[in-house]
Amino acid sequence: MSELKGACIFGQSGGPTSVINASAYGVIRTALDDPNITAVYGAAHGIKGVLDDRLFDMGQEDAGELELLKYTPSSALGSCRYKMADPDVDDTDYKRILEIFKKYDVRYFFYNGGNDSMDTCNKISKYMQKVGYECRVMGVPKTIDNDLFGTDHCPGYASAAKYIATSCMEVYQDARVYDTGMVCIVEIMGRHAGWLAGAAALATAYGAGPDLIYLPEVDFDMDRFLADVERIYKETGNCMVAVSEGIHYADGSFVSEAKTSATDGFGHAQLGGLAAMLAEAVKQRTGAKVRGIELSLLQRCGAHLASETDIEEAVMSGKAAVENAVAGITDKMVGFERSYEDGKYVCRTKLLPLTDVANTEKKVPLEWINATHDGVEKPFIDYVLPLIQGEPKLPKEDSLPRFAKLKKVLAK
Repeated sequence: MSELKGACIFGQSGGPTSVINASAYGVIRTALDDPNITAVYGAAHGIKGVLDDRLFDMGQEDAGELELLKYTPSSALGSCRYKMADPDVDDTDYKRILEIFKKYDVRYFFYNGGNDSMDTCNKISKYMQKVGYECRVMGVPKTIDNDLFGTDHCPGYASAAKYIATSCMEVYQDARVYDTGMVCIVEIMGRHAGWLAGAAALATAYGAGPDLIYLPEVDFDMDRFLADVERIYKETGNCMVAVSEGIHYADGSFVSEAKTSATDGFGHAQLGGLAAMLAEAVKQRTGAKVRGIELSLLQRCGAHLASETDIEEAVMSGKAAVENAVAGITDKMVGFERSYEDGKYVCRTKLLPLTDVANTEKKVPLEWINATHDGVEKPFIDYVLPLIQGEPKLPKEDSLPRFAKLKKVLAK
């Protein structure tokens, strides 16, 4: 083991999940308990907190409140979407980060996020190596989109998938209460990867889910979509559709009307409004009563439907990041690999080079999508089902969620 003593900084970045704070707990608790880590700082709003010298002293937090992070959705320290320039083009941010690292004697940096966050982590890691400043940098995976390269799955995905499947099963019941039929279109997050929309198939597999499911891995055909909805509606009196927000036509353009309305800090289209648009098209075609439902933020902050498996694995990923860094490893992201022992699902951590992970998207295998491109095959169900297992014992206060309340004492 290569011993290195110094402080650590932990930051959260990108869109939150219902278990991102469980990963934070894994990092913070493990770091606080390690004698090689002299102080644990949490960056306010990700890398922006480092640049602005807004760091919270996590050693000032109550142990009980830190443990509640496991059941608290969203990003407790604050998040950001901030794209750092290539250091060869503009190294201003990197010089500032190095200045802050030296000020607080930071020798460990842990960054919790998805594709773009791993790009940030990778750039910082390579810069520190280039200038000869010893700092071990580790990425901690996070994304409900489940699209990080090299890992079997990502913390946050399972809970979102469980929320989506459960919500679809509930909406399915509601959409069938009247003696007049209804078409229901559920819009689900996912810009380029359809892991989330595909999770709606769990509801179908258990008898109460969408008739049609559309993923962005394949081109969308509006005429065929309308014909299929009309056919199912005429046959059964009802039709339920799950659709990824990122579905696109053969020319690559998003179906969503809102495709050019705005972009995030990384230039990605801010999608939305697809369910309402498709609902109007279906209404014009069929004359049916149509509901367009956009799950929006609910699918990523629904901690009340979190998977216990997801929570445990999120903590495990944070813990593994610290343990591997202290053991002398740097420039990696923690990933997951699954196996089956005596028929039971088992998840273990592995390490992936940050360079390989940064800005590489993992999509749903085409062989898991059905031949008509309006549903998924059984291997998808078999993949997701073990991930959503377990019901956490959520802390409550007067039957309402009891989330972590951090002091957020600024470091001096």
